[in-house]
Amino acid sequence: QVQLVESGGGLVQAGGSLTLSCVSSENIFMVSAMGWFRQAPGEQREFVAAMTVGGTTDYHPSLKDRFTISRDGAKNTVYLQMNSLKPEDTAVYYCAASKIGKTNFNYWGQGTQVTVSL
Repeated sequence: QVQLVESGGGLVQAGGSLTLSCVSSENIFMVSAMGWFRQAPGEQREFVAAMTVGGTTDYHPSLKDRFTISRDGAKNTVYLQMNSLKPEDTAVYYCAASKIGKTNFNYWGQGTQVTVSL
């Protein structure tokens, strides 16, 4: 069982930046992939970014120029750096882990709210 705890959300003005953190209860190098997803009110959860154990990254095409996923193995933490934030980035952001395969995200954090104001 992998437990994930997100932090770093909050209220930010459009154009600002935030960095989300996700601390894993398990060594992140023992997990096949770590990812970030988001869900806006009334919308389905959508993929934001992911990083495999080998360090390969993947992004939602519309976010790759503004968002960056990274990790700190010593802290078992995955980060999501978000720049040039827009009101449409407002959502609950979730961290997820896949222990088998690169897309089988079956461990989820509780989410952290990001609100971008005009």
